[in-house]
Amino acid sequence: MQNETAMSSLKGRIRAVLFGIAYGDAIGAPIEKLSAAQIRQRYGRVTSLNTQWHRISESETVRLGRVRGNGIVTDDTHMTLCLMSVYNDVKRHIDAWDMATGMVREIAQTPRWLAELQREGMLIERLFYPEKWIFQRHQLAGCDPREGGIGNMVNCGAAMYIAPVGVVNACDPVRAYDEAIAFASGHQQSFGLEAAGVLSAAIAAAFIPGATIDAVVKTALSVAKDGTRNAIYDIVDAAQTLKQADYQTQVDTFHRIIQKYSPMGDNVFHSTRQPGGATDAYRPSRLNSIEELPLALGFAVINEGDFYKTIHDGINSGRDTDSIGVMAGAILGALHGESIIDAAAMQQIEGPNRLELFACADAFSETVLTIQQADRAADKAKNSARDALVIPAAIR
Repeated sequence: MQNETAMSSLKGRIRAVLFGIAYGDAIGAPIEKLSAAQIRQRYGRVTSLNTQWHRISESETVRLGRVRGNGIVTDDTHMTLCLMSVYNDVKRHIDAWDMATGMVREIAQTPRWLAELQREGMLIERLFYPEKWIFQRHQLAGCDPREGGIGNMVNCGAAMYIAPVGVVNACDPVRAYDEAIAFASGHQQSFGLEAAGVLSAAIAAAFIPGATIDAVVKTALSVAKDGTRNAIYDIVDAAQTLKQADYQTQVDTFHRIIQKYSPMGDNVFHSTRQPGGATDAYRPSRLNSIEELPLALGFAVINEGDFYKTIHDGINSGRDTDSIGVMAGAILGALHGESIIDAAAMQQIEGPNRLELFACADAFSETVLTIQQADRAADKAKNSARDALVIPAAIR
């Protein structure tokens, strides 16, 4: 009975993680790349999945070949589901070789319904250039898998879908960090890779019984390195003093702090006027950090771990809104479990995307349980071997 209760709790939390990812993605997608001021001017404050895409004009939609809004998710959710499928196939811990095989297969060889494109296709058709890099490096260049991320644009692309690694290593943040780094090195480098490791650790920490958002942040800081650690520290330190401040002050303060670590600011569009221009964005640096993870943690601290307030604050701060929502949703879904799942929101997400999120989460739960049982057996065998070791008297 105790094992059944534990499995039920694990299953519920995994459902909540996947819901948090999809919800944060879907609610942030229609306003992605707008600044906080532009969101405020056009929408006031976005708190609903029923949000019209800011690029909704007919000519723009035809040019882009995409639709968004009303629950449609982006590549953040699809890539997460791809990674879950990789785990379901191998049923073990993963590394860069699984990026080279499993993820390439998922993004470039497995057709799926892409609601943004309103048709079935390969996910690689939808991906941003740093994520298409996975196919180029592993399928076309045949690189050493561990070197797959070298030379890529540094962005949040690995972190945005890395949550399943944190789930597989639930309650073991250090192992989650190490596995995320080993796997995502096949995709990203520098602070883009570091963010993937830190987010995985934060999600693993959120599964620990009795965890709080402050404990999750403490864990993130304990594993984070260089600019990523400094950005998280500065943001969450400021968040402690901003809890009673008005929202605009919170956003302005966070953006002023993160500017030191992420030079892009509000200029997130890739226009035809920019080719070949010198920039500090997207290049490796031990001093820089992605914006999305520190901001997600900062708003979680301000809101003391409240799931919906954190996501809504995060996406209304602008820029890479869907990925901020995804990271906050994954951490807080793991922290709170099924209590945060809104059935109506789930239905609105599943419908247009033709997804069965609970079924995906439950299948992944079985995989997670299989891997964790194997881990316990291996640890037991290791301890038994250590206990049986006879140390010669000469070196005792």
